[in-house]
Amino acid sequence: MTTTPALSQLKFDNQFLSLPADPLTGSSRRHVLSACYSYVEPTHVVNPTLVSYSHEVATQLGISIEECTSATFTQVFSGNQLLPGMKPYAQCYGGHQFGNWAGQLGDGRAINLGEVFTPSSEHLTLQLKGAGATPYSRTADGLAVLRSSVREFLCSEAMHHLGVPTTRALSLVTTGEDVVRDMFYDGRPQKEPGAIVCRVAPSFLRFGSFELFSARGDIDSLKTLVDFTIKTHFSHLGEPSVEVYLKWFAEISDRTINMVVDWMRVGFVHGVMNTDNMSILGLTIDYGPYGWLEDYDPTWTPNTTDASGRRYRFANQASIAQWNLAQLANALYPLIEQAAPLRKILSDYVPNYNQKISAMRAAKLGLIDYNHELYQGLDSLLQLAETDMTIFYRRLANVDIENDTLNDAQLFAPLMEAYYSPEALSSEDKQQLYLWLRQYQQVVLSEGSSNDTRKENMNKVNPKYVLRNYLAQLAIDDAEKGDFSLVNTLLELLRHPYDEQAENETYATKRPDWARDRPGCSMLSCSS
Repeated sequence: MTTTPALSQLKFDNQFLSLPADPLTGSSRRHVLSACYSYVEPTHVVNPTLVSYSHEVATQLGISIEECTSATFTQVFSGNQLLPGMKPYAQCYGGHQFGNWAGQLGDGRAINLGEVFTPSSEHLTLQLKGAGATPYSRTADGLAVLRSSVREFLCSEAMHHLGVPTTRALSLVTTGEDVVRDMFYDGRPQKEPGAIVCRVAPSFLRFGSFELFSARGDIDSLKTLVDFTIKTHFSHLGEPSVEVYLKWFAEISDRTINMVVDWMRVGFVHGVMNTDNMSILGLTIDYGPYGWLEDYDPTWTPNTTDASGRRYRFANQASIAQWNLAQLANALYPLIEQAAPLRKILSDYVPNYNQKISAMRAAKLGLIDYNHELYQGLDSLLQLAETDMTIFYRRLANVDIENDTLNDAQLFAPLMEAYYSPEALSSEDKQQLYLWLRQYQQVVLSEGSSNDTRKENMNKVNPKYVLRNYLAQLAIDDAEKGDFSLVNTLLELLRHPYDEQAENETYATKRPDWARDRPGCSMLSCSS
């Protein structure tokens, strides 16, 4: 590794490194005790090539657009060069995976380059995903393939512009090296192009960061990490104390609720909500086998590992988040030693979530007040036949509520595009849909909303463009052939997901038939 004077305006203060460090360095696999991280450097790659970068994240960091296209930028964010102040490390944490305690996990294929103090006085951590082995890689190589890296890069930025709390992505770089992966764990490993994403967030601490110390009975290290986290990221709560610990846990719960409500709003399914994939800041983190509901099916999960139990299906995300919070509460109990206030925060989760998701559902329908009967009726109707959730809600804003001369078919006409097979709707199905639309019409009119006002409000919360599973796969297909144009087209498209982009209508259409069962479009594994 060599340092370079370029990009030297980046100021690293590396607050996290004030925490206890693993006394050993290097990537040898090991159990790490009483430490929050291990020093380890990225693996050198032979021929890094810049695929894409987010100019907004670069600007936030204080990196000029000219520097983003420089050779130095590619070398740094492929892990080949270290800037002055960079001190690479991998975090140590544990976690519950699919409901079972997994013990030590840690950053197995992520290496933090350091924390940047930005021009706007933010602290942001730069992390390379796929930069090589760490002490936490276990039997894996610590690398990532292009397909998963494209998905993470695009989705991180797409989610931000959808208004969903998320980690960000600065850059996507190919390594010039092949990585061997068994995509579906079926004994058919193949070589795939390697890649590295630079992820950006105020912190990559997870629920599992705290669980591991507690599970080991290392309460001193637990307190050290909790106090650091509060002072660094939740300083508005005051100096650490039992009272502040409880306020902190309540805020984590509230942030988690906000994140999940936004997932439900846009039809996003995380796919692997293990406690090691739950951000302490309430950010969407670790974009693995995620997906969007293209056919409204609340039982759908994109994760092949979860295909039988469907633990992390769309409809389960809120309850799983509460379960994960309960595991965090158990981990924090030794610092609080009061079960009742922790239980109260966990029990408050349900009414708090219900209040927020009710407000979200009202907004999606263009209503001032939530109407439970109306929403539940629609939830059932959307499952009568294959219905594209994104298109349905976007087109619902076009239904003419003010014109009482329209017959049922005319009122329903704007929604036809949302159905994969409109002919699959029986006469009885249509009658139920017509009846619901008439009820909807009456509720909207009773609130005094006009067509224009309702449409404007609905189009602020119901996106026209999301990173549809098949669009991501098309970008991957091209990228694996060396054509990165669609990656960049989608990056720009998804910067304005709520806008009517007339030139991009093709990206707002339903999933094509060829993508129905194709790997990468319907189901994904954790393999990357």
